[in-house]
Amino acid sequence: MGRGLAALMGEAPTENKPVFGHAGRHDSVPHIDEEGVIGAIAAVPIDLIDANPFQPRRQFNDESLEELCQSIRTNGVITPITVRKAGKRYQLISGERRLRASKLAGLHEIPSYIRMANDNESLEMALIENIQREDLNAIDVALSYQALMDAYKYNQDELGKRVGKSRSAVANFLRLLKLPAEVQLHLKDNRLSMGHARCIAGVEGEEKQLELAQAVINKDLSVRQLEELARKIGQKPEQKPAKEPKTALPEWCQEAQKNLSGKLQASVNIKRGKKGKGSIVIDYASEEELQKIFSLLNE
Repeated sequence: MGRGLAALMGEAPTENKPVFGHAGRHDSVPHIDEEGVIGAIAAVPIDLIDANPFQPRRQFNDESLEELCQSIRTNGVITPITVRKAGKRYQLISGERRLRASKLAGLHEIPSYIRMANDNESLEMALIENIQREDLNAIDVALSYQALMDAYKYNQDELGKRVGKSRSAVANFLRLLKLPAEVQLHLKDNRLSMGHARCIAGVEGEEKQLELAQAVINKDLSVRQLEELARKIGQKPEQKPAKEPKTALPEWCQEAQKNLSGKLQASVNIKRGKKGKGSIVIDYASEEELQKIFSLLNE
C-alpha cells in the first residue's frame, strides 16, 4: 500500500496526499484487476458491488445519509467498506451507508477490503459490525437472528456463540417478533426502547400490549413506570370467595316453617347451622304487625 496506517486513519488530504474514494482518479489505493485481490484493500468499481441480501439494517435516515455524502465529497471515504468475491462481481458485507453515500457523491470506485466469506459469515459480519456501532434497531437485529436460525438451523445457544451474545440475550431479541406489528413499528421508530419492549412482551394479550405501548408514548413512561403499570394491568380481577351452599331443610322443618308462617301471617325462615344449631327469622313490616305477631305467639 505504501501509506501504512496513515491511509486507514484518514489524514487530512493535501496536494501530495490523495485520500480514499474521491470522485477523481488517484493512486492512493490500488485498482482492482480482472482476477481481484483477496485479503487486500483496493478501489473497486461501485457498479460491480451488489447489495448484501442479509443486510440487517432496513431503514436509512435520509438526512444522515446526505451529511455523509457531503463529507465524502470533501474528504473521500475514510474507512473502506468490506466486500466478498462473488464470481467476477462483489457482494457487500458491511458499509452500506458508505456505499450509498458514495453513489450519491458521484464516486465510480470505493476503497474496499476484499475477503472470502460464505453466506453465514456475510450475515454474521454485517450483524456484528452494526451491533458494534449500536445504531441497529432491535427489530432488525431480531429479524436477522431469525433469518440465520431459519437458514442454518442454529438453536439459540449456537447462534449466541456465533454472534457473541448470551442465549438469553438472543431469546430476548426473538421474543420481540411476537409483539403486535404496531408495537414493533414503535420500537423501530425509537418511540419505545428495548427495555420497554421486553416489558411489554412479558404481558399476555395483544390488547394489553397495545395499551401499554400507547401509555409509554402518551405519558413518556420510564421502564420502571411501565413495569409498575404492567403489573396492574396483568393482575387477574380479585375473585370473591364462594358462598357456602345452604343446608337443605329436612321435610319436617319445611312443614313447620309453613305452619308457623300461616299461624303468624308473616314470612318465616328457619336457618339450620352446624351441629344442630340454627335460627328462626320472622319478618314484619311495622310495629303494629310486630305486636300482632307477639299476640299470636302468646295464644
